[in-house]
Amino acid sequence: MSQDLDPKLLQKLSFDLKSTVHKNRLVGLWRVMTGFRWLYAGAMLAIVLGAFMRVYYYRVVQYVIDTVIDAGLNTQYLPWLALSFVGLAVLEGTFAYLRGVWSAKTAEGIVLRLRDYLYDHMQRLPFAFHDYAKTGELIQRSTSDVDAMRRFYADQALGIGRIAALFIVNFTMLLRMNARIGWLSIVVMPIIVAMSYWFFGRVSKAYDRYQDQEAKLSTVLQENLTGVRVVKAFARQPYEIDKFDRENWERYRLGKKLLIMHSLYWPLSDILCGAQTILVMAVSAMMAVRGEITVGTYIAVMGMLTWIIWPMRNLGRLIVQVSTGLVSYRRVADVIEQDREDIVAGSVPLDAQIRGALTFEHVSFSYEPMVVLQDEDEKKKQEKKKQDKKGAEPEKKEELKPVEVLHDISFQCAPGDVVALLGSTGSGKTSIINLLLRFYEYQEGSLTLDGVELKEYPRSLLRRNIGIVEQEPFLFSRSIRDNIAYGVDREVTQEEVERAAQAAAIHDIILTFPEGYNTIVGEKGVTLSGGQRQRVAIARALLKDPRILVLDDATSSVDTETEEQIQQALDVLIPGRTTFIVAHRIQTVMNADLILVLDKGRIVQSGVHDDLIQQPGLYRDIYEIQSRIEEEVADEVAREAEPASPVFAFEPEGILA
Repeated sequence: MSQDLDPKLLQKLSFDLKSTVHKNRLVGLWRVMTGFRWLYAGAMLAIVLGAFMRVYYYRVVQYVIDTVIDAGLNTQYLPWLALSFVGLAVLEGTFAYLRGVWSAKTAEGIVLRLRDYLYDHMQRLPFAFHDYAKTGELIQRSTSDVDAMRRFYADQALGIGRIAALFIVNFTMLLRMNARIGWLSIVVMPIIVAMSYWFFGRVSKAYDRYQDQEAKLSTVLQENLTGVRVVKAFARQPYEIDKFDRENWERYRLGKKLLIMHSLYWPLSDILCGAQTILVMAVSAMMAVRGEITVGTYIAVMGMLTWIIWPMRNLGRLIVQVSTGLVSYRRVADVIEQDREDIVAGSVPLDAQIRGALTFEHVSFSYEPMVVLQDEDEKKKQEKKKQDKKGAEPEKKEELKPVEVLHDISFQCAPGDVVALLGSTGSGKTSIINLLLRFYEYQEGSLTLDGVELKEYPRSLLRRNIGIVEQEPFLFSRSIRDNIAYGVDREVTQEEVERAAQAAAIHDIILTFPEGYNTIVGEKGVTLSGGQRQRVAIARALLKDPRILVLDDATSSVDTETEEQIQQALDVLIPGRTTFIVAHRIQTVMNADLILVLDKGRIVQSGVHDDLIQQPGLYRDIYEIQSRIEEEVADEVAREAEPASPVFAFEPEGILA
């Protein structure tokens, strides 16, 4: 957060919004205003004072007509009365200005804090949450729903306050002027309020469904743009267009339903308010004709009536619009109430030195499915099922069962050892790495690092000392230099960046680009080839100089020549740090100090390459299959390289033979 901000504002922005979460949405919105309440109260006071200025404007009009004009008093007072009109207008404008400034500061300050908090909060949520939460859903709640809350504070809540102030002030003045007219002016108000309340409930539900559908549409769009290469490569544009059309049509249908509800409200409210106006005008006119009220009073009544009818008409509109703010608060609160991942908890000091000795003892791990950011329709369906089951015969609970992925894993490695994890997809290789980084916690057994239980290490300490190159490396839409230096939380020199790039066999290629290390790689590194992206990611991990290095199938996207270059660089850099190599190819792992062969979450073989190929089992089977494939490919390449033989260039008797 910028240190140039006002210290008082910084203090407001540092408020923990998790304390604002409440089942009652109005209470929650009130809590969100913490730090801005006095400013907002000032805006409300400005509204009330502005309403008084408006009322006294009509009182001056009444005085001019009844006392100055009708009574024929000296017109010398007219300039002063004219100045009073000007003064009231200036005061009303001043209060309107203060209301706008204070309400804008409140709304924008709240939203600034909310956006900052949400962004920071989502960075700190556990890995499991992001595994199950949809990206489009999070984007929708962080943008559209936050903006709906901004409108609530900037317009809707103040609008209700303004309506209430105008109504109370004008109604009170009408009662003082003539009680009969005062009570007649609010005849239809109970009907308006009841109708608004009825619409409020239905619009809230409709808007909630509309927002959920818009989030689904955002998810479809985000996934399509992210995977545009796959879409084009498989010529799936018609399928993707059809999928988007279905979701967009559903959004259109829900949006139309929402607008129809609004359209029904306005004619009904206009008819009622119009009837109210005609009734009061007719009664007041007859009273003026009979001399029960003066002409000035009649004119003042008509002016004040406008500021009673107008609030009644708009009260329903605002009540309906407020429902969008309440719905959006609930959707944002669903994200805020998620528990953060504690990255500093642990008995090991944050500045402890890690050597890299790891021991797994009978470790078992299961992924526990989560239901996150459930939409309101799904919640209500589940609640209805629970209610329907009450009184019925007990049934088996429909619970999400944990998915067991690692069973009784045991091995150990010394600092500087190279451990290879080999196995088919889904065998548990990446899950072991996830446990090392404490992305997930193991449920059974013991996992120690340098003789201390891994759970005693703060996550931040572990992740600072572990460098990882994933199977599908992610590059940010920044320069190549920024991407290489991303994993280091200090200023790095160009020489350090280039040294890491040279070790990853990417330096010479970077120099061929027009901008060199300042070349922008594009979103997810789309301007680089798969092998180039992989090597930039390797350089990023090497610059970090971690005690534990993880190569998660890091050479899967490079050709044989590049793989050899990377392997030569790694042979120099790996000594002195514990390294985990996750791979499918025997050639990648054959020089490891310990090879673990996994199948269905279990270690089925372990040892070194020379021993494992002598034993019957999965490792030798994989080795033989891959060797045979490589030989067949080599033979095929050799045959294609040979010059074509002339047609019929064989002995005739060869056919008979």
